[in-house]
Amino acid sequence: MTDAKNSMITGNPVTAMLSFALPMIMANLFQQLYNLADSLIVGNYVGENALAAVGASFAITMLFICVAMGFGMGCSVVISQLLGAGKINRMKTAINTALISILAMSIVLMFVGLVICRPILKLMDTPDNILSDAEVYLNIYFWGLPFLFMFNVISSIFNSLGKSTIPLAFLIFSSVLNVVLDIYLISSWNMGIKGAAYATLIAQALSALFSYIYLMMYLKKMTHKGSVSFFQFRILKNMCRVAIPSTVQQSIVSVGMLLIQTAVNSFGSSYIAGYTAACKIDAMAIMPIIAVGNAMSTFTAQNIGAKKTERVKSGYLSSIGMITVISAIILIVVLIFKEPIISSFLDSESGKQAIESGIEYISITAYCYVFMGLMHCTNGILRGAGDASFFLLSSLISLGLRVAIVYSLMGVAGSVIIAWAAPISWFASFLFGLARVLSGKWKNKSLVG
Repeated sequence: MTDAKNSMITGNPVTAMLSFALPMIMANLFQQLYNLADSLIVGNYVGENALAAVGASFAITMLFICVAMGFGMGCSVVISQLLGAGKINRMKTAINTALISILAMSIVLMFVGLVICRPILKLMDTPDNILSDAEVYLNIYFWGLPFLFMFNVISSIFNSLGKSTIPLAFLIFSSVLNVVLDIYLISSWNMGIKGAAYATLIAQALSALFSYIYLMMYLKKMTHKGSVSFFQFRILKNMCRVAIPSTVQQSIVSVGMLLIQTAVNSFGSSYIAGYTAACKIDAMAIMPIIAVGNAMSTFTAQNIGAKKTERVKSGYLSSIGMITVISAIILIVVLIFKEPIISSFLDSESGKQAIESGIEYISITAYCYVFMGLMHCTNGILRGAGDASFFLLSSLISLGLRVAIVYSLMGVAGSVIIAWAAPISWFASFLFGLARVLSGKWKNKSLVG
C-alpha cells in the first residue's frame, strides 16, 4: 500500500504513470477477450446471423455495464483520495460501503434487464432473423449481472489502491476460462449462442468470487488505529457525488450507443455483422488508451488527497506522450492487419459484404484514436478531482454530437457517416475538457476534506 501511494504522490510522474498504466492496459485488453472470443467463435461455428445477434445485444449490455462503471468511478475517486490522505480506516469503510451498494444495485438491475429485454430489442428495430438469438443471449447474460458488477467494482477498487497488477491476474484467468468454455460449449456441446452466453457467465462468476476473497485478504494486512464501519451513508454520499453524474454520463452514452445501433440496424444484418466485427477490434484497440485515462484519474485523485495538485500537470504531460505513442502503434497494426482480422470473424464467401463494411469502419476510426486518447486523459483529471459536473458535460458533448451527426447525415452519406461521427465527437469533447482543465477550477473539488 505504501509503495503504491508513494509512487503516485512522490515518485517520478512518468515512471508512476507507466508502472500503473501498463498492467491496466494488459487487464483491459484481456477483458475484451470476453466479447472477442464470443464473436470469433460464434461467427465461425454458428454463423453470420448469430454474430449479428451478439452485436445487436452489445449496446444493451453496455447500458448495464456502464452503470457499474459509473459507480466504480465514484468509488475509485473517493478511495484514491482517502489513500492519498493516509486515512486508511475511512478508506476500508468506503470499500465496504461500495461493495454492499453495488451488490444491491446489480440484483435490482438484473430483474429490470430480464423484463425489458425483448421490448428494447424490438424498439431498436432488430431484424427478425436475429431477434430470437439476441433475446436468448441477453437473458442468460442478465442472470450473471451481479457477478459482472462485483468483478468490475473490485477491479476499480484495486486500481484505486495503485494495485493494477491484481485485476490483471484475475482478468487473465477469466479470459482464458471464457475462451476454453466458449470452444467447449459451442463446438463440443453444440449449444450455439447459448454456449457463448453461459461461458461468459461462468467465467465472470468465478472471477468475482476469487477477486472478492483476495480483496478481503489484502485489506486485512492494512492495519491502522481506529475502527472500520460496515457501511457509512456519509461516504456513500461522497461516492454518489461522482458516481451519480458518472453513471448518468455512462448510461446516457449507452443510450446514445443504442441510438447508433438502431441506425446500424437500418442497414441490414450483413452490415450489423461487419460493424460488430469492427467494433470488437475497435474495442481492443482503444483499451490501452482508456487505461491511460484511468491512470490519469487515479494519479489526480491521490495527489489531490495528498494536497499536491502541482504534480497533476506533469502526470498529464506524461499521459499525452503515452497516448501519442500508443495511438501510432495501434494505427500501424490496424492498417496492416485489418483485412485478415475482420475476415477471421466471418466466412470469406457468405460474409463478403459484412467484411467490406467492417474494413470501411475500422479504416476511418484507426486514424483518430489519438483524439480519443486526448479526451480520456483530459477527462481523467476532471474525474479524479471530483469535478463530476464538467466531466459529465464533456462526455455529453461527445455523445450528443455523435448521435446528431449520424441521424442528420446518414440519409445523405450512408453508412460511412457512422464511422466519421465518432472521431469528430472525441475531438469536440477534448477541447471542452481542456478549457476546464486550463481554468484550474477543478483543484478545489476534493471529496475527502
